[in-house]
Amino acid sequence: MARRLPALSCLRHRQPEIHNRTRGVKPRATTPAGSAMKGSLGDSLRGRRIETDMQIYPVGDQFANRTAKPTPWAFAMPFQNPGYPYRWVGEAALTQSLAVQVKSRSCMSQSLRKGENVKPIISVVALVLFGASGALAQPSDATLRLLERNRMFEPNIIQVAENVYTAIGYQVSANTMIVGDDGVIIVDPGQQMAGARQVRAAFEQITDLPIRALIYTHSHGDHVNASPAFFDPDSSIEVWARSNYGSETARVAAAGLTGGARPSNTQGFDLPPEQRISVGVAIPPERPVGNQMGDGARAQVQPVQPVEPTHTFAEDRVRLEIASVTLDLVAAPGETADQLYVWLPEQRVVFAGDNFYQSWPNVYPLRGTARRSIRDWIRSIDSMIAEDPLHVVGGHTTPMLGNAVEVLTNYRAAMQWVVDRTIEGARQYMTPDELVEYAALPEHLAELDYLADYYGSVWGTVRDIYAQDLGWFDGDPLNLHRESPLKQSQRMSDLVGGVDVLMTKAREAMAADDPLGAAQLAQHVIRLRPEDSEPKLLMADALAIVGERTFNAPARNYTLSSSNRYRRQATQGE
Repeated sequence: MARRLPALSCLRHRQPEIHNRTRGVKPRATTPAGSAMKGSLGDSLRGRRIETDMQIYPVGDQFANRTAKPTPWAFAMPFQNPGYPYRWVGEAALTQSLAVQVKSRSCMSQSLRKGENVKPIISVVALVLFGASGALAQPSDATLRLLERNRMFEPNIIQVAENVYTAIGYQVSANTMIVGDDGVIIVDPGQQMAGARQVRAAFEQITDLPIRALIYTHSHGDHVNASPAFFDPDSSIEVWARSNYGSETARVAAAGLTGGARPSNTQGFDLPPEQRISVGVAIPPERPVGNQMGDGARAQVQPVQPVEPTHTFAEDRVRLEIASVTLDLVAAPGETADQLYVWLPEQRVVFAGDNFYQSWPNVYPLRGTARRSIRDWIRSIDSMIAEDPLHVVGGHTTPMLGNAVEVLTNYRAAMQWVVDRTIEGARQYMTPDELVEYAALPEHLAELDYLADYYGSVWGTVRDIYAQDLGWFDGDPLNLHRESPLKQSQRMSDLVGGVDVLMTKAREAMAADDPLGAAQLAQHVIRLRPEDSEPKLLMADALAIVGERTFNAPARNYTLSSSNRYRRQATQGE
């Protein structure tokens, strides 16, 4: 008999329909129901899911040839084991697993314990595993909420205004077509070539007018690297950007800090698909090869260089007319120093680039990058608000339609609140740890889904503001005289009565469902007994649980990647 998960309480999310009102627009072909999902996640799980209404059914090889439903997202849970408290299980255990199909109208879970009915429409999938005891390990609230959000990233063309269409879910960034009298303008062509070609094909079903211009809101690869898919070298296509285009990338490259484990771990590139369920504001991309992201485990991926800008501007603002469309490009430093926004005055649409998406802004990226000024970011949002837009198209996630001023005003107010509270608390000699609590958003802002910590985080922003304004020293005099980590671990061992006692305490913490405490204790044992595999396995298990319960996608991916690294060290001697 099927067992049920707790019902989800949800908020409605508006998805506008396409209407063929645009000049020169052709009827849009309907996407076939049940179209195959792109990428390694879809490939690896195809046929291993069943449509249900919050029901749980065994899944095995007998379903291997079933047609995939649109956009299932999978996750393998840690499960209890009498021999060792928790162990992470990969895709190989799918035949012992359960597929949970969660259907909901919302993009956000409000509560998992209210027992409210779930309204059908959205499909997401979580995989949960039984332990030897037969008890079901439930996905955490964080996992379910992230799985719900992935519905936003199903491939979709959204009509923003009469002549404005935004593609969501085909690749990492949002890609927009503005239709003019004799041509179209593409804002942010994206990163994945295969996805960009699909976007272009979808746009060409709307209109067959030629591309007249590309506009880069900033130089991040996920917004520009697929530009060759929209560019004909023999054409006269204009490519617009700011005159300082690429400045952030150049700074990081000059420091020798490009690539490496941190960016890979925060994006979860090394995670198996059942663990890598989210990057917060987009479909989980594949690992980049050169300057290109792949589109599935079997895709042939070649390095691709973005088309360099042919036109730049150094002023604060420039007005253009392209294909009889009047638009403004406005300098807007924020997530990057070379950021701009696009303003369509006639349609009252603002294209914010990565200065807005439906998440707390990524003021401090865990992957590490050049410092981002939250104060510049706020001023750029002020400039967008002053345009009095009706709609705002972010660099990721679906556009916000009809309420742009309200949304941007709340976004700006939340950022200013965190700045003000951080500085206020710092003047009272609060440490960054204390400031994280002190600067937490007030309830009326914290309850807004587009300010949730999907990608950026309030806690990361608080710490970054402190570090930018005051530096690394947190005011605690003991941190001026810190012992080495090894000495601290030896002191802890002496305090509790030895390393064996520390290990026992770590096991007890796991048994008491305190994985973070277990990880902290296991870390001391690892330092004192670096050749011992048991504390590394316990650390791996603890971090797997901590990661699964973490809502912020980069922090989650980093924690799960660290868990897997400890497991490899214990089992393979890495």
